[in-house]
Amino acid sequence: MGPGLIIPMEGSGEDSHWPPGVHSFDPRPLFPDAGVDWINNYLFQSVLGALLAVVVWWWLARGHKAVPGKKQFVGEQLYNLVRNGIARDILGHDYQRFVPFLLALFSFILINNLFGQFFFFMLPTFSHIGFPYALALIVWITYNAVGIRKWGLFTYIRRMSLPEGVPWVMWPLLIPLEFLSNFVVRPVTLALRLFANLFAGHLLVIVFIVGGTLLVQAGGGLAVAGVASWLLSSAIFALEIFVACLQAYIFTVLSAQYISSALAEEH
Repeated sequence: MGPGLIIPMEGSGEDSHWPPGVHSFDPRPLFPDAGVDWINNYLFQSVLGALLAVVVWWWLARGHKAVPGKKQFVGEQLYNLVRNGIARDILGHDYQRFVPFLLALFSFILINNLFGQFFFFMLPTFSHIGFPYALALIVWITYNAVGIRKWGLFTYIRRMSLPEGVPWVMWPLLIPLEFLSNFVVRPVTLALRLFANLFAGHLLVIVFIVGGTLLVQAGGGLAVAGVASWLLSSAIFALEIFVACLQAYIFTVLSAQYISSALAEEH
């Protein structure tokens, strides 16, 4: 093994952050000297993402004309994607009152996902599991709240735990499964799906970039493999952009689906 491939071990004193790995996703306090650990890079990105979502939609909504320009066209396409492609198609005639919530959800997730592609951040907010769980909790509260408001607490729980037309002999098996699925598993899988895709994609980029750098430093024939690793990391980086957009869409679609199931006349 050449000297360029010798990796300092974590905690050896040379660099506690080397080699990059899972610990690269640990929160970094912005004011460590002040002893305020909870103000970290993830919190900063989430707050900035919320502000950017408000500012971007305020900017897109200004100066609309009969013949749309590029800015208006982009804004209308994004709005129609959520309004027509998600809310209307999934929620039906009562979709309009949920459009602001779904649009805010989609915009917030998309912006925070894309932070992983900007060099100033280079870290998607939802690659830290706490933030997807918090977002899934908001969705969980929302769809349960609208269901309870429409049906009442006990009727809603019964409807979500016992589908219509099920023979009574199946009740002991089906009721616990349906209850767990609708009230416990849904928010967990909703959060984990978003987290796992963002975490895994960004970790792959780290591995190929760092590995490629070490191979290039080693020189010789390994440098060729290092360059190939860099090129492959670029392809993965481009794929990450697609995944960032796709996961924002999927999370919003599933949220709309859960709201729809809470309001549905039949299960």
